[in-house]
Amino acid sequence: MPTHCISFKDTGYFSQLICDYLAEAEALKPFYNRFPNIQNFKAQIKEKQETFSNDNRSVLVNALQEQYKTLDTSEATNTNIKLLADSKTFTITTGHQLNLFTGPLYFLHKIISTINLTKELKVAYPEYNFVPIYWMASEDHDFEEINYFNFRGKKIRWNKEASGAVGDLDTKGLKEVFELFTKELGIGTNAKYLKALFENAYLKHDNLAEATHYLANGLFGEQGLVVIDANKKALKQLFIPQIKTELFNNTSFEAVTKTSKQLSQVSDNYSIQVNPREINLFYIIKDVRERIVFENNTYTALNTTVVWSKDQLEKEVQDHPERFSPNVIMRPLYQEVILPNLCYIGGGGELAYWFQLQSNFEANHVTFPILLLRNSVLIKTKQQTEKLDKLGISDKDLFLKRNSFINKKVREISNIDIDFSEQIKHLKAQFKDLYALAEQTDQSFVGAVASQEKKQINGLEHLEKRLLTAQKRKLKDQVARMTALQYQLFPNYSLQERNTNFSELYLEFGSELIPHLIKNLKPLQGQFLIVEL
Repeated sequence: MPTHCISFKDTGYFSQLICDYLAEAEALKPFYNRFPNIQNFKAQIKEKQETFSNDNRSVLVNALQEQYKTLDTSEATNTNIKLLADSKTFTITTGHQLNLFTGPLYFLHKIISTINLTKELKVAYPEYNFVPIYWMASEDHDFEEINYFNFRGKKIRWNKEASGAVGDLDTKGLKEVFELFTKELGIGTNAKYLKALFENAYLKHDNLAEATHYLANGLFGEQGLVVIDANKKALKQLFIPQIKTELFNNTSFEAVTKTSKQLSQVSDNYSIQVNPREINLFYIIKDVRERIVFENNTYTALNTTVVWSKDQLEKEVQDHPERFSPNVIMRPLYQEVILPNLCYIGGGGELAYWFQLQSNFEANHVTFPILLLRNSVLIKTKQQTEKLDKLGISDKDLFLKRNSFINKKVREISNIDIDFSEQIKHLKAQFKDLYALAEQTDQSFVGAVASQEKKQINGLEHLEKRLLTAQKRKLKDQVARMTALQYQLFPNYSLQERNTNFSELYLEFGSELIPHLIKNLKPLQGQFLIVEL
């Protein structure tokens, strides 16, 4: 299975912030703890070991064992859960929304990056144990973001009225989705597996969190993946000190606001991902997840009749911590409080908001994890590779935006030269002499020379565009073949991993898909991977 790499910067799909981070830009160093290389994990292990208690480990293990009671759990996962009780065991964590049938393909890439990093760390630090964690975002309430997946150019959508935390949503209505998906899948061994996986996950479990847990366990249980639903009372109890600090001191608002301002001053190209509120917690009960606000000396859950005094709210936190749900600012802090975690693996957008958070971790006296950009992968078939080679399309060409791709390839395959850069260069050289002549005779002629230069250069550029357009028409069949192939690999003119669902590839490659990715993804490599299956 051939593999190739391209730098994240050269893909054109990653922000300046992420490219600067990968390049270890000096200006970004104040916004993270340690850069993700294998040597830096030694200090991260030491720091986390000194701050993570055995009591927290005991609570974590009990909570996980409770969550796995009804699942057919692999020996590898059972062993990893037990190992978490040991002070020499640490986690590597990725998180993801509860997207229907995993959502975009990068669900696989995230988890495989996490699994593979634990393996690399075990080789480098054999005296320690490393457990891969998938953190289910069961407390999110953005149902519209997760209620569909793409399959062969179609959206398979779950139509449902929803409110509150998505993990608690019942699975009613998914039978109709299953029937539609079954028709799209067709027949065959791989189709049969996908049908069974969907049916067992969504039609045999009562809520979305349980269904997603089953699904992730089914795909990665043999690799020892541990799935955690952190929306549990026992785990929230560990977070009570941070909940109270957030409610009564506005700690994260002040810390994150300050850091965000500092980050934005580093570069105009760095966009701020999240803006903190004065209180970054929701109140969560059945079918309700509403922001907590402090107004007129009273605490309120918006859009509800729930009101507290400070003393009443403090008692509510103590008695029912499970009713307090962190938002995007506080969720990373919660994760690092309840897990013996060394590293968080996420996409570019996720890492961008993590850079805003380190000062909030410091204010709460919680160790900030190493941040690692997940593996990004383009998967192509052998047949697609053969077609690309025949058409002279390189891996780098594929990442060009559509118009740039067409223009570049038409220039390459045309039997006439459509590049007027030499003519423009020659024209500029001639005008250089004219400028010298004008300056010697009459300064007023300089403007006239400049105007004529601009007019003639514009004329040449216009002719070049017309010639290119004419050649596109002449070569339209070849252009159509090339763009169709690019679109197969970049559906909707975006990265494959952000659109395609894993089922589309599983239908073709079957049970070899995940093992091939596990074999080839190298989380610390720091480059975009192109894999031929």
